[in-house]
Amino acid sequence: MTMDTKPSNVSDSNQEAEPDQLLDDDGNKNPPVKKTSSCTGLKVFLAALSFSYFSKALSGTIMKSSITQIERRFDLTSSTAGLIDGSFEMGNLLVIAFVSYFGAKLHRPKVIAVGCFTMSLGCFLSAMPHFFMGYYKYETTSHRAASANSTSTLNPCSLDQDVNDTVLEVSRAGCEKEPSSYMWVYILLGSMLRGIGETPITPLGISYLDDFTKEENVPVYVAFLHTIAMMGPMFGFLLGSLCAKLYVDIGFVDPGSITITPQDSRWVGAWWLGFLIGGAANFLSAIPFCFLPKSLKKPEEAKKDKTSHGLLENMDATGNKISPEKTKPRKWSVMLKDFYNSLKKVLGNRMYFTFLCCSLLQFSSFIGFVTYKPKYMEQQYGQSTSKSNFLIGVTSLPPVGLGIFLGGLIMKKYKMGIVAATKFSLTMSFLSYAIGLLHFFVGCDNHAVAGMTVSYEGNPILYHNNSLFSECNSHCKCASNVWDPVCGANGITYFSACLAGCGTSVGHGKNTVFHNCRCLEINSSWTGNNSATLGQCPKSDDCSTKFIYYTVIQVIGGFCYALGATPSYMLVFRCVQPELKALAVGLFTLVMRTLAGIPAPVYFGAAIDKTCLKWGSTSCGKRGACKLYDSNAIRYVYLGLGAILRGPSFLIGIFFYTLIKKHFQNKNSRPVENGQEDAAMNKEDNCKIKERLPGSSDAENESSI
Repeated sequence: MTMDTKPSNVSDSNQEAEPDQLLDDDGNKNPPVKKTSSCTGLKVFLAALSFSYFSKALSGTIMKSSITQIERRFDLTSSTAGLIDGSFEMGNLLVIAFVSYFGAKLHRPKVIAVGCFTMSLGCFLSAMPHFFMGYYKYETTSHRAASANSTSTLNPCSLDQDVNDTVLEVSRAGCEKEPSSYMWVYILLGSMLRGIGETPITPLGISYLDDFTKEENVPVYVAFLHTIAMMGPMFGFLLGSLCAKLYVDIGFVDPGSITITPQDSRWVGAWWLGFLIGGAANFLSAIPFCFLPKSLKKPEEAKKDKTSHGLLENMDATGNKISPEKTKPRKWSVMLKDFYNSLKKVLGNRMYFTFLCCSLLQFSSFIGFVTYKPKYMEQQYGQSTSKSNFLIGVTSLPPVGLGIFLGGLIMKKYKMGIVAATKFSLTMSFLSYAIGLLHFFVGCDNHAVAGMTVSYEGNPILYHNNSLFSECNSHCKCASNVWDPVCGANGITYFSACLAGCGTSVGHGKNTVFHNCRCLEINSSWTGNNSATLGQCPKSDDCSTKFIYYTVIQVIGGFCYALGATPSYMLVFRCVQPELKALAVGLFTLVMRTLAGIPAPVYFGAAIDKTCLKWGSTSCGKRGACKLYDSNAIRYVYLGLGAILRGPSFLIGIFFYTLIKKHFQNKNSRPVENGQEDAAMNKEDNCKIKERLPGSSDAENESSI
């Protein structure tokens, strides 16, 4: 029987009213439950949810922008750093399905508040290792020169020879006392805590918003939320840029004694500072939710459009009083059985499952691309970590945020149905993919490193034919495992001043200059002076031009992809029953976390590790972080792996479109409202009724990032 009898006050109550609440209101026409005004309450909730989106995106982006710094500070491989980044998804994996399902039956704003407090704790835990570790010691052969008087003249060859005899003994002694070998585990645990805390924000926040607002406004609110969320990554990368400029032990070491610059591959910035700021932001975002009510008063339109499925089960056909027998709290066994049946309904939906597979491939490519984007910009175009983070925050993210918001407006203006939304989203995604393939043609050549990528005469050599020793440095007993690069006046980088054959050095700290470098003389095309300065040589001007092209491609491709993002978000919920929408978003996020968010950074990192030309060494003599990559190899691995993952998703997307078109092309363009459905139609035919059920996948919003 339909619900078009005279309206009952019960329909004005919370969509997910508690059984004991219903029992207390038995027979009352005017329930005593006090409701916050829909207008003011909704605005406060939307503002609080927006700030929580901003805060969680900020802290997530701080991890992305600091991943290279953490890799260097703890002497990790890229795959291990990827595991730390993926631990955020592990935290989600632990609780996402249950929070999405059972959390919807609790006080949703307070559950969100607990999540925000947990994220804050995770950020503080991630920063903790910095305060328990010793000062950062980077690889160098010139520490004696750095402490010498600026007017003194030292011979790098004799200096290196003296140092080499004792460096192993010192390293072994330091290794036995080194307490920080596994301190990175705290960062992993902190990231996992952030993942646990982030879990309730999207499924409970979106469902709460959807329950108490006009249906036609929800796509705009969702687009607004994700636009605000995009400000989190933008500020996160800008904050990461600032922190990367500051030395890791700022305030505790003499800046004049530091011989490396932010452009150096050994530089580690103040990565811990960003986590402290992110933790404070998450703590503040939790406070407003503590004072929000469990339910709001629905607008008149929502009363008609969104009849609560839970109330329908507890009301008789005439909408009169609720039966007390049906309001008793259910047992956990019954709830678990209900959860299992609901899960079967969602996974048994062909369209939902197909879209899940398509999104899995897309997101795997996306998360790997975002995680190592700063590293790619550093190694491919010679940018510093600070500049890479700054450019991502300024050039890449604003177009993405604009695209997400415009996508929501376009969807509302043209009143896109599910078929039109699918077509638009798929088209924009493919256009972005095609534009992204242009990245293969704007790469730079390798750094010219004597003995690795070029010979000492300046001619290109193959990787397996490299040799660090030559006649020009044979008179010096140089260490071949210490990366302390110097830039020759001829534009070639040498492993160290000793391997460059330099005879003298003057200056102090970063201003040290080496003279009489014999290895510069054997280059017949070079007629200038034979001096060298600390650090790697910058890449060519041609590489700078290609970097501009790379940035333009990023802006256009990111905007096109984001333009179809909001319609894509909506597709997840158009094929499920109203009461399953929270489970649908939770399950979607769970799969993205498990099969994409966790493994993608690891296997992307493992593939990038294969392109390393020079590994650093720890104080224990073990392999540390990579100092030099093969630019050509990392371009094909990084871009190629993403393209291979994303390509097949469009074939699945076409199949998904045919399923959508087959089911909905003959349907009425106007959605069938829940409140106007016949009770007999509310069965397992969950894809036969076209509904505008809003929501978003927080997994994709880590695009945080």
